[in-house]
Amino acid sequence: MSEPLTEPMTVRQATHEITNQVPVLEDLNLFTADLALEEAVTREGGAAALKELRAFGLVTGSAEAFEQGRLANEYPPRLRTHDSRGRRIDLVEFHPAYHTLMETSFREGLHSPVAHGSGRQAPSPRPGGHVIRAAGLYMAAQMEAGHCCPITMTAAAAASIAQEPSLAKEWLPKIQSRTYDPHFAAIDLKSSATLGMALTEKQGGTDVRANTTRAIPAGPRGPGGEYVLSGHKWFMSAPMSDAFLVLAQAEGGLSCFLMPRILPGGEVNPLNVMRLKDKLGNRSNATAEVELAGCHAWLIGEEGQGIASIIETINSTRLDCAISSAGLMRLALSHAIHHAEHRKVFGRTLVREPLMAQVLADLALDVEAASALVFRLARAFDRASDVRAAAWRRLMTPVTKYWICKTAPHVAAEAMECLGGNGYVEESPLARIYREVPVNSIWEGSGSVMALDVLRVLQREPTVAGTVMEELGLAAAGDANLLAAHARLEAILQDPRLLDSRARMLVEGLALLAAGSVLRAHASAAVADAFIATRLASGTGRTYGQGLERADTAAIIRRASPNRG
Repeated sequence: MSEPLTEPMTVRQATHEITNQVPVLEDLNLFTADLALEEAVTREGGAAALKELRAFGLVTGSAEAFEQGRLANEYPPRLRTHDSRGRRIDLVEFHPAYHTLMETSFREGLHSPVAHGSGRQAPSPRPGGHVIRAAGLYMAAQMEAGHCCPITMTAAAAASIAQEPSLAKEWLPKIQSRTYDPHFAAIDLKSSATLGMALTEKQGGTDVRANTTRAIPAGPRGPGGEYVLSGHKWFMSAPMSDAFLVLAQAEGGLSCFLMPRILPGGEVNPLNVMRLKDKLGNRSNATAEVELAGCHAWLIGEEGQGIASIIETINSTRLDCAISSAGLMRLALSHAIHHAEHRKVFGRTLVREPLMAQVLADLALDVEAASALVFRLARAFDRASDVRAAAWRRLMTPVTKYWICKTAPHVAAEAMECLGGNGYVEESPLARIYREVPVNSIWEGSGSVMALDVLRVLQREPTVAGTVMEELGLAAAGDANLLAAHARLEAILQDPRLLDSRARMLVEGLALLAAGSVLRAHASAAVADAFIATRLASGTGRTYGQGLERADTAAIIRRASPNRG
């Protein structure tokens, strides 16, 4: 590995010398270069994995990993519907770089559930397992975000599969394997498995209850029974997975099924891939429109209980959406600070210019707040048996996803502007980050869906909101701004007539109060004080770079810098 460049490189060409260009940000440790990440993992229960996370940080921040990420997006998946003789094959081909990325995340176990299963199939939960996995996924998303989609779905699907012992016995050991196996083969011939999902239909979108795909029994009805599915799915995530969670209408109502790509006897399930979606971002990952032309699948749970059977899977994917977005926010900030620390203007580096310092420090506040929120939520997933943790998980999962995933595009756009034209070209990682970040705010529930989920908690589980508000009130004690924010939220909650119209205000307020409380308790004073002053006490505008004239911007930037070591 070459020595890091500390001065702008100078290269002589035929017509000019190239000066004042910033060295490429690569070959850094994504864990040790991120003080907020290391602190969050330690305080939230993942300290036992610090050594392995430092090792993974070297892998994910390497020049080689970033190059694999570039290639996987430069050469996106291609669909082959038929072979040379006109037979349907419905294969999606990926660039080798994509498989390298998948193999890297598989080796780290990011695709494997932290603790799901029944009987002998249930792995022993690792203390702090969700926090540790969150840290790995946070870095894997910075390496390349698109491949995290099948990684997320595979880990999350275990929660649904575990409900049916016959399916758990066959599939969970394959999901827990750390040997990535991309071969198109029956599951009993493979060393591991990946899982996808097919929930959305043209007419329904988020309203999956409007699904029209039909499920007809192929034998006895009931949990674990075999059904034949016929219908159309508008979005199928990761269509080359080994199996899919599918929602379809059985006689008893909307139901959840596990649909293998290849049937136990070796016959290919008649899943016809109509096309791959041409997406704004997430380009390394395939998303398809498909026809289920009589596909065989096995029922999970009772007929009519499809939402209940898949809800834990959905909650896990929502956590991962927030983790991935927080990781991408961190990467965007790292590039912005790195650029400003090396680029000179008017004889000194950009980071020393007061206006730029305010922008960078302001960005860093949201990035550290996102990290604080998401690892606090991961801790709640680890402590599911604790009543207070369970309440935090139930209410704050949609709150955390809402705020982080909606903040990420603003962070990416401002970070890109810090680089100027150099950030706007495809050679810059910022262009890919900018295209990538909207998807997590859409996938598994858009902003309004998250707000409605919070309202649903208030209506159906009022004690949950009460528990969380009590915890936030205790955390706010002694800080006038936090207490005032808590009082504002209580006032909203006390007027149920306007809750529908104020839902987004409530959700954002919960996120900011929770983040401010965690930062006040655990972050540096420079970060906590500035975040609370600008997000909870100030009426300044919310474009970046405002309200920090009294903040220690240099200290905030030093803390966030990828070059701080």
